Amino acid sequence: MITKKGFKVSAGEARNGEHYKMKGVTLNNLDIKITSADTDGNLAVFEQTGHTPNGGPPLHIHPFQDEWFHVLEGDYLFQVGEDKYNLNPGDTIFLPRNVQHAFVQLTERGKMIVSYLPAGKMEAFFKATDQWTSPPSKEEIIKVFGEHDMQVVGQPLKVE
Repeated sequence: MITKKGFKVSAGEARNGEHYKMKGVTLNNLDIKITSADTDGNLAVFEQTGHTPNGGPPLHIHPFQDEWFHVLEGDYLFQVGEDKYNLNPGDTIFLPRNVQHAFVQLTERGKMIVSYLPAGKMEAFFKATDQWTSPPSKEEIIKVFGEHDMQVVGQPLKVE
């Protein structure tokens, strides 16, 4: 059901208290700011704090979602299709559905806003990765990405 009233989510807080820790692929904290329930599945927004210099997700595709990132802190390298982009605080990047993409965090700490349109299964994905207690195998990563409508198509980006 779509939320009918505006709301505020304070800095350091998460909507409905839903903080996720991505353990395994990277050591990121994800605080959900706008849930799929707020938008009838049309949008999910997270604040992602990265604690993994030189780390990032494998090259992957979202067949059903567009995605965009806005860098708040730190520096990143993104690949979208075959193109590579350096992003710094204040920069925004759009990742269209069905286009392979990945990023790598270049600084000790980073922070971005990431949005998924529509929300898809991303909240469930971050909930699943929060359950990992040790680094997952490549096969487990591919399985969990697949269960949440993403296809792994390559390795994580390397710092050049």
